Amino acid sequence: MMKELLLVNYNIHVTEQVRINEREGFRDRDYTYFIISATNKEMIHLEQAALAYYLAEIGYNQTAIPIPTLGNSWFVEKDNNHYFVLRVADIQCDKEVTHGNKLAEFHNKTAAYSYEPKEISSYGQWKNLWINKLTAFERKIEQEADSNQTKYYRLLADVFPYLIGLSENAIQYLQESETDKRFHQGDQGVFAFRRYKQHLLEPVIWTDDLAYDHPTRDIAEFIRYKFLEDQLDMTEVSSFLKDYQESRPLSVFSWRLLYARLVYPIHFFDFIEAGFHVDDFQRKYLELKQFVRKQELYEKRLGTLFEVMDVDYKRYDLPIIKWLG
Repeated sequence: MMKELLLVNYNIHVTEQVRINEREGFRDRDYTYFIISATNKEMIHLEQAALAYYLAEIGYNQTAIPIPTLGNSWFVEKDNNHYFVLRVADIQCDKEVTHGNKLAEFHNKTAAYSYEPKEISSYGQWKNLWINKLTAFERKIEQEADSNQTKYYRLLADVFPYLIGLSENAIQYLQESETDKRFHQGDQGVFAFRRYKQHLLEPVIWTDDLAYDHPTRDIAEFIRYKFLEDQLDMTEVSSFLKDYQESRPLSVFSWRLLYARLVYPIHFFDFIEAGFHVDDFQRKYLELKQFVRKQELYEKRLGTLFEVMDVDYKRYDLPIIKWLG
């Protein structure tokens, strides 16, 4: 029982059970606690913990910070599984600051962090990470398709050459962008999220969501999820970016990184990766068909990105991928 784990290993007496962002938590008089499965390697958890403590120090009291056990360990073992406990001082309720401003403020504040993590940093490494991801997925899909003769894997085998082409376009665009010297201070590394949707508006910042990267990672992922919505209000995206740029204007280099990241089909790879861990291939088949249909709309929206954001891409000599839109 999780209450017992808190009492025995942390001497924490909780009185109430809560649920936030699909995670079960427990409260005492002062804090809310969450018991999280420690599935990554230890150094990843420790680097994320260092980022979380820094966020709490600079005023992000809704950050869930890991706490040590009575025996001064970060991890606790129960039923052959390893866990760690996160503690939150304040559950965030205030959403008054506009979203773009909030993300810009988060990036501004965390740019002052003086140590670049090793395990959770993707800063300056997108090209190699993307190439490695593409290679690994190609190999894994071949293996899975051989052992699972299903409609899902047949469709995936049909779709994957298209994803290879898309990925190669993004990698080439990124490679050319890396020679562009039109960057400024706003291009330094910051705290980011693995896949940013609207994490800063949520009640809790989760330690295990944290990463270290170029700020356009978060902007791109927010736009990606918006572009994948059936009903899109483009003014929401343009307002978000306008508000962000009030305090953190994007350099030409940033715009190029943003565009390259949106071309790279990260959402497809996330979807396929999730499929490696389920057995309901019929459901995955129907979801993949839907995903493929959505991609056409996604590309059309991406094709208008610079115009909608009022970026004079011709003046800045920003290349665009002609077939998009």
